[in-house]
Amino acid sequence: MRIRISWPNGALTGLLNDSATARQLAEVLPVSSSANTWGDEVYFSVPVETELDAHPKQVVAPGTICFWVQGSSVAIPYGPTPVSVGNECRLVTAVNVIGKLDGDPKTLFSVQDGDTIVLEAENG
Repeated sequence: MRIRISWPNGALTGLLNDSATARQLAEVLPVSSSANTWGDEVYFSVPVETELDAHPKQVVAPGTICFWVQGSSVAIPYGPTPVSVGNECRLVTAVNVIGKLDGDPKTLFSVQDGDTIVLEAENG
């Protein structure tokens, strides 16, 4: 499923994979939430509760769309976080990988704490 993530200063599109967690997220779209930033990561809560899948990851490529199980949140790193080693994108805990952004993940740099984030299915 193609998705659009928008906030007051920008927008990105992405593709959700066919995992159980991604399908759960797709079922609740559209959602609006308040953005949080943590180093070079944006995360926001969504009304999804699930468990870690069989192959969770803690270090991912920039722009990977992740689901943080403990926080019931979508998390998208675009650079180092406070727990990263070097320039890696390391999340606070292991996460379910649910997709990948199109375009430059550094666009997320314009997201500010408290911005309204809208996550919706992309038409077309």
